[in-house]
Amino acid sequence: MPRAKLQTLTEQMFYTLLCLREERCGIDILDLVPAITGGEVTVGSGTLYTLLDQFLTEGYIRETRVEGRRRSYILTKAGAELLEREYKRLTRQAEDYRKYFGGEEIK
Repeated sequence: MPRAKLQTLTEQMFYTLLCLREERCGIDILDLVPAITGGEVTVGSGTLYTLLDQFLTEGYIRETRVEGRRRSYILTKAGAELLEREYKRLTRQAEDYRKYFGGEEIK
């Protein structure tokens, strides 16, 4: 059975939405994601602009400004709720890990 669209978020999706807590344009997001994650996560420009279009269509972000080719976006209430659900899902996974491994090293 295929995964429902946007039921869970990829790292790139999660961090893109996280960046849009404040108004930002695409280049800002491309710079901020690796800064937030210490370089662990990056988003390519093709992926980013595909995600932005998808998030716009779904109503998770809205366009705030257009200056030539530069477009700025911000999270909507629906986007903030999606991000919160994903945060809670990830937190539950981390709690399950701690419950079953109790911080012990896996051998």
